[in-house]
Amino acid sequence: MAGVLYLCATPIGNLADMTFRVIDTLKEADLIAAEDTRNSLKLLTHFDIHTPMTSYHEYNKVEKAQALIAQLKEGKNVALITDAGTPAISDPGEVLVAMCQKEQITVTSLPGAAACITALTLSGLSTRRFCFEGFLPPDTKPRKEILESLINESRTMILYEAPHHLKKTLRELYDCLGERRITICRELTKRFETVLPTTFSEALTLYECEEPRGEYVLVIEGKSLAEQKNERQEEYRKRSVEEHMRFYEEQGITHKEAMKRVAADRGVTKREIYAYLLDHRAESENL
Repeated sequence: MAGVLYLCATPIGNLADMTFRVIDTLKEADLIAAEDTRNSLKLLTHFDIHTPMTSYHEYNKVEKAQALIAQLKEGKNVALITDAGTPAISDPGEVLVAMCQKEQITVTSLPGAAACITALTLSGLSTRRFCFEGFLPPDTKPRKEILESLINESRTMILYEAPHHLKKTLRELYDCLGERRITICRELTKRFETVLPTTFSEALTLYECEEPRGEYVLVIEGKSLAEQKNERQEEYRKRSVEEHMRFYEEQGITHKEAMKRVAADRGVTKREIYAYLLDHRAESENL
């Protein structure tokens, strides 16, 4: 019988956030796969955990996953931990999970700290709908594509960033998204935890004088649905009513339904569209 892969969330700063269940699981597992064994040794020593460790990180995630799956198939239980937070979130653990599922090996997650959720709850921005982007790609083309995909994002957005890239990323976000509210979180759960509700422009001014330190989570206000609607209506108003009607009727939509949709698109009543079309038809007939 195959073993179980346990995804064990570890503290993102404050060791007191370690759960009893994770401690017990790490002690009872046959093997711990850790992102950085030297870093994780400090954590295991603190909680008197002596389970053997092996490295599992970005640069060996496929070949090591195959080796871990072989051990799981032999019946060994493996606990996966990352340097901090929940494995498989912005982390190579997602590869191991996918491969385990393909091999029909049981995977279970032991909930705990996650920097993205911690920052979201502290942000003061909407938590009802949100999206997580992790770290932006370093390469120019995919980075630009993701930034552009966020322009009309109405959900609250969460990104991670390292201190030496923070100013560049804030500038790119400002240039792409325009002025937005943003909450900048750093050193979460640690002694010097900072939560700064601000705007892109204010943040850029701040970091001209202050050098970023620590790991950052950026929580960014999404574009409001009202703002999106206004932008769409402005775009529609650049078309003539006749062009707008033709756009729908060429899709096989009835004249009556097309009038209804055009009115909704332009933020006016159906009666106004009907009156406009009547007036213009009369003018055409009189020419």
